[in-house]
Amino acid sequence: MKLKFLGATRTVTGSFHLIETQEARFAIDCGLFQGSKSLQERNYHDFPVDPASIDFLLLTHAHIDHSGLIPKLCKKGFKGPIYCSQVTEALCQVMLPDSGHIQESEIERKNRKLKRSGKDLLEPIYTSQDALQCLSQFRALNTDEIISLSPNIEVRLRTAGHILGASIIELWVEEEGKKTKLVFSGDLGNIKQPIVKDPAIIESADYVVIESTYGNRLHDDPPSRAGELLQVIDETMQKGGNLVIPAFAVERTQDLLHDLILLGSEGKLDPGINIYIDSPLAIAATEIFLQHQDWYDDATRAFIKDGDPLRYINLKYSRTKEESMELNEVRHKSIIISASGMCEAGRIKHHLKHNLWRPESTILFVGYQAEGTLGRRLLNGEEAVTIHGERVAVKADIRRIEAYSAHADRNGLLEWLKGFVAKPRGVFVVHGEEEAQMDFAAAIQQELKLPVYIPDWQQEFDLVTAEEVHPHFVHTGADIAQALQAEQMYLQFCLKVNDMFREKWSRGNYDQIIEALQKASAIV
Repeated sequence: MKLKFLGATRTVTGSFHLIETQEARFAIDCGLFQGSKSLQERNYHDFPVDPASIDFLLLTHAHIDHSGLIPKLCKKGFKGPIYCSQVTEALCQVMLPDSGHIQESEIERKNRKLKRSGKDLLEPIYTSQDALQCLSQFRALNTDEIISLSPNIEVRLRTAGHILGASIIELWVEEEGKKTKLVFSGDLGNIKQPIVKDPAIIESADYVVIESTYGNRLHDDPPSRAGELLQVIDETMQKGGNLVIPAFAVERTQDLLHDLILLGSEGKLDPGINIYIDSPLAIAATEIFLQHQDWYDDATRAFIKDGDPLRYINLKYSRTKEESMELNEVRHKSIIISASGMCEAGRIKHHLKHNLWRPESTILFVGYQAEGTLGRRLLNGEEAVTIHGERVAVKADIRRIEAYSAHADRNGLLEWLKGFVAKPRGVFVVHGEEEAQMDFAAAIQQELKLPVYIPDWQQEFDLVTAEEVHPHFVHTGADIAQALQAEQMYLQFCLKVNDMFREKWSRGNYDQIIEALQKASAIV
């Protein structure tokens, strides 16, 4: 059996893992790459594997960095079923067409400029119609039930505690009379989060593929997440501006609504504050959340039994483009929650354009911002940013509340791994920036004494024999940080050598090449 990593390697986005057995080829997730320009360009490349050769797809959850390239996969020839939870299927029915619409809109805007300059026009990765066509391939599975996908492949979805419907995937593959169990964490959530249930404890696996988004960080433990939100609201209203919150349409928007309702029910929120949800997708996702209350934790179910919770806040939905544009004229006493969560596309960019330059306004981040995104650049303190071709000064307060993170931190991830009674033969660390992956891998080795592997993009592993798992980056008993340092030194060495004898090689000055190598070695 082979496991190949086609995304979310040494980066957070683009989750896509391919498994080949004696009888089948299938994938876990197929997500959109987000972040730097070089990462986003991968979305336009051909898939490293022929989509038509994939028998089926297992989807951990609906977030676009896990599901966002499914329409392209289907467009390019994938005809198999897409297995996921019932809530994930429902969310993808609105999220994927919305993703296609956003891509069409962005390309349309760019093409207007390209056309005026006489340059070749661009095509979207896929359209909303492409996304609609792929939805017929979705197949919902019951959670906590072992289901046979073929004579030799079984799967079970378990609660991941990340967003509503998010699943851990347990996978059993039988080859030559022997079963091998793989566990894919998907994105793991924090324990004791509002709305969603805690992540399920998995007790056994031969191999584990685990995320590491916050693998090198610990979340703050504030007395009250809602209290932090109230403080930011009060400060912004006193300044006389707007509070603009970039938020993922799924889960983060609903988390914010939960806390705003809580504050309203306790009489702590000024009832005169207008709260706008400016995202048709977020509105649709909220309606889906309300339809799947069996996925809620006990506390949330008890809270909503008291009646319509929305009565506690002055909530307004901006469904149409015209309603969204009207918010450009709003100047004070308003909270605007809009997507996308990393500020890379969608309506949030318009609200940033109209509020970033205003000192009386506040931009509040409540979710992870991938490296290279507009949201990350704002958090890093850039004094001016370009939005839709216009340079905008950053004068608004830039704030962050990490307590809204839907990802477990380093300790949370480690505690989940400690739940394995039988130690895995190997742990693959994915879905994290390189520094987070290295730190988390080192923590796994130090605390759990497990073999840890950090795959490269498109790297393949043979899972049949334990000692053959990782041909390039085996760290059994070695220090991960030292291994990374050695790799960086080697790359530096290559660059030095290249600079020193590039011209000498072409001239055949081999004695000078040897001398250059010696100098480069001394430098490193």
